[in-house]
Amino acid sequence: MIPFRHALVTGGGSGVGRAIALELAGAGIDVTICGRRAEPLQAVADENARLFALACDVTDEHAVSALYEKAEADRGPFGIVVANAGMSGSAPAARTTLADWDATLAVNLTGSFLTVKPALAGMAARRAGRIVFVASTAGLKGYAYVAPYVAAKHGVVGLMRALATELATTGVTVNAVCPGFVETELLEESVRRIVHKTGRSAEDARESLRAVNPQGRFVQPSEVAAAVAWLCGEAAGSITGQAISISGGETW
Repeated sequence: MIPFRHALVTGGGSGVGRAIALELAGAGIDVTICGRRAEPLQAVADENARLFALACDVTDEHAVSALYEKAEADRGPFGIVVANAGMSGSAPAARTTLADWDATLAVNLTGSFLTVKPALAGMAARRAGRIVFVASTAGLKGYAYVAPYVAAKHGVVGLMRALATELATTGVTVNAVCPGFVETELLEESVRRIVHKTGRSAEDARESLRAVNPQGRFVQPSEVAAAVAWLCGEAAGSITGQAISISGGETW
């Protein structure tokens, strides 16, 4: 059972964010989903009456504050915050521009901080809450050609651990899930980049990514969503400060 009435899921318009939002809504929770583009958000919201779409750029502190003000006025305070919004590019570190570095950290790391910051005082005062960061196996190990993303996701895991320590006596838990390659639209973007840069076929590119998982398959969005839902439930009240790898044994 999940003992909270209202959740925020960023990056809720597709992929893992959509799966998490639908999982929580299916458990009877009102879920505010946000992202930069209103149209895909509304398409997801149309899938379940408990989903509510609000466009928001998580790198904009004022926009995030406005989202909190409206969503909480309409549906009550957030008992769950899932910081899922993210992005990634690909280039050798020596050819990574400062603009690319800044953009990647802004969305993945600073955006995660801005997403959860407005919830912290209220959750602590109520002595209840669940914060879940969607990090990556890139927050637990290194990968070539995605240095900004790896640095950002390591930062997310560090942020999670700091908040878990800070909030340990308040009844608020803070954790991260760290998926490997998940079969989403972002995975297909990675496949296209590999094809473009190497000339390999799309299937060869997919196989090279699939082989990273010792189980020889891609993680499914529903598997990540189930882990998040478990962390939000009563039975996970003693689980905090954990970076949970969802990767078929790639890392732990």
